[in-house]
Amino acid sequence: MTDTAAATFETTHTGVFNGTETRYRCVVAEAHLPGEDGKPRVNLVSFSYLADIPDPAVRPVMFVFNGGPGSASLWLHMGAIGPRIIKVPNAEAVGAGPYQMEHNPLCPLDQTDLVFIDPPGTGFSTVLGETKPAEVWGVEADGEVVAQFIKHWLTTHRRWASPRFLCGESYGTTRAVVVAGKLAGGLAGVAFNGIALISTILDFHTARFEKGNPLADVCFLPTYAATALYHGAVTTDLPRDAFLDAVRGFAGGPYLAALFAGSRLNTETYRAVRDQLAAFTGLSPAWLDSTRLRIDPARFRKELLRANGLTVGRLDSRYRGTDHDAAGETPEDDPASWAVDSAFVSTANDVFTRTLGVTFDRPYQSFNQAALKGWTWPLKADEGLGWPRYLNVAPILAKLLRQNPRLRVLVANGFYDLATPFYACETSLAGNGIDAARIRMTYYEAGHMMYLHDPSLVALMNDLRALVAGA
Repeated sequence: MTDTAAATFETTHTGVFNGTETRYRCVVAEAHLPGEDGKPRVNLVSFSYLADIPDPAVRPVMFVFNGGPGSASLWLHMGAIGPRIIKVPNAEAVGAGPYQMEHNPLCPLDQTDLVFIDPPGTGFSTVLGETKPAEVWGVEADGEVVAQFIKHWLTTHRRWASPRFLCGESYGTTRAVVVAGKLAGGLAGVAFNGIALISTILDFHTARFEKGNPLADVCFLPTYAATALYHGAVTTDLPRDAFLDAVRGFAGGPYLAALFAGSRLNTETYRAVRDQLAAFTGLSPAWLDSTRLRIDPARFRKELLRANGLTVGRLDSRYRGTDHDAAGETPEDDPASWAVDSAFVSTANDVFTRTLGVTFDRPYQSFNQAALKGWTWPLKADEGLGWPRYLNVAPILAKLLRQNPRLRVLVANGFYDLATPFYACETSLAGNGIDAARIRMTYYEAGHMMYLHDPSLVALMNDLRALVAGA
């Protein structure tokens, strides 16, 4: 895309949020962000919802994005936090339209302004001039762009005195920590009052099912157990939370020790661990023998309800699906994704074009597979020198908490999330020097997008409100 004048679309609205009638503006604006040479290199489009008040100088503002990497912000924008949200059936496929869009009385716009950010290559955002998309697709480059935009927005809207919040979902939690780290202290000087991490992944070692890495198997186990219990594949006399505590204890104890021991494990201990693993997951001892006690999430999703010809979802394992090949090794798709994708994409585009008056001559990119496949991850410790490493941003969060005594963090977990499991999140926070007293851990009766479940949506939005109010 060549550089042209930045476009802005502004509309005015009224809504009732938390019982308070609020007049507000929606500003959909392009921001042409320059590179080191001063030439525009990124055209980042954001959706800003701004309460119509006389002096917003010290009114809070929350910057919101999703993850992927490669995802636009429409999921949080239209699923939970924005002034209008899409309603879909609970744990069922919505199918074709028409779809249901409603006023969102839970939107925190009475309390804080909202800015939804679509990184380059997502939403309406693009690169400019001679910039290649790959130049801004990566952990460090993406963090720099979003941090640069936040400073641009604060300057443009004269909001440097406002309390500031970040809210990210999935890889957006990684991005939130990276961005906050880049803006903290030094010459940047942009400290945050609160960070909301929804469906968190900070240490990627907890989710990489590679030979020789038992941590991922251990971290996913409590979610396997919660899923099996939900679908009736296992039974227990314990309350659900007590059952999951028992699974946590087994996962971090005998199961981790068994995987670490590998071929050194004696037969008696092996069988005891295998049988307990079967009791917690609903998977047969024979199947667990064939996998050497390791459970890949895609194989679990296929195997759990195989006898019924069903698969379970990745983003939300409450969802069920069917495959053409019931004997296959892994599911052909994620039923939790295709259940809602069309509803979100179609309804968001309708709101953008008809309600918000956006007339860009390019499509809204809800998810960019090219960005996901081309993402640059850190492979070396020092720009190509030293030992290979994996991505772990949890130490950055620990440092932010040490250096900013006013920072508070909300961590939102879905019990049925097989993309970013809750025990993996707990393990990452426990092992990286993070002050647990500054973290509020919350759990919801749904999956990765817990806001698709109405009671969880209410709970999540109340938790977000408490984060803002507490600052």
